[in-house]
Amino acid sequence: MNRRDMLKAAGTAIAGATLLGTQAFANESTNQSKKKKALIIGAHPDDPETGCGGTILMLRKAGWNVVSVYMTKGEGGIVGKSHDEAAAIRSQEAREACKVLDCRPVLMTQIDGNSEVNKERYAEMMNLIAAEKPDIVFTHWPIDSHPDHRVCSILVYNAWRRLDYSFELYYFEVMSGTQSTYFHPTDYVNISEVAEQKRQACLCHKSQDMGPLYDNWHIPMEKFRGIEFRCDRAEAFIHLRRDSSDIPL
Repeated sequence: MNRRDMLKAAGTAIAGATLLGTQAFANESTNQSKKKKALIIGAHPDDPETGCGGTILMLRKAGWNVVSVYMTKGEGGIVGKSHDEAAAIRSQEAREACKVLDCRPVLMTQIDGNSEVNKERYAEMMNLIAAEKPDIVFTHWPIDSHPDHRVCSILVYNAWRRLDYSFELYYFEVMSGTQSTYFHPTDYVNISEVAEQKRQACLCHKSQDMGPLYDNWHIPMEKFRGIEFRCDRAEAFIHLRRDSSDIPL
């Protein structure tokens, strides 16, 4: 097989594994009497934006309702600031980012750097998701260097099971290779047309020195996923499908 044939075969294989994108979103949403809803659940202010900001914009263009959920308010994320001061600053940054992305913010009650997995926290996450009644939920991939990301992921996974798999569950990546690891995508979204708007939303997180961070880490990741998906810029996801052998708790 020559190089041209190899690229063609690879492109066909990737396209066959991919169901996320503007047209798919539009077909899903217009076939229903009400708008469909997506929840993007991240551990900190800036996680939904960096991991899913382009997908949020593509969903909104297709007419979906989108809610950006922050498990913590970023209390431990600003050196020299108290938890209360940092939470106020980072919560406002999240709200500003959501204005750029045209989605609704929801701030939860866990504490940045001290998040918990226990009966009460399982119930808190499950109750939030149950009240929102999403069609799709995106959250952190569980194999991640940051403990808050791992906590967020397992709480959402538990809610998926407890709510009888009532929504489609997708995992997003953040700073793969440094935070998310062993991430092998099943699905992609071409974000080329909204990449700059996503970047502007991420830049709302001024307290995190987001400019250099985004340009040095996130743009290369978007371009790499774009190479995989045969476009300029893409976001990648792992779709967790219910296995037939999986027995609900």
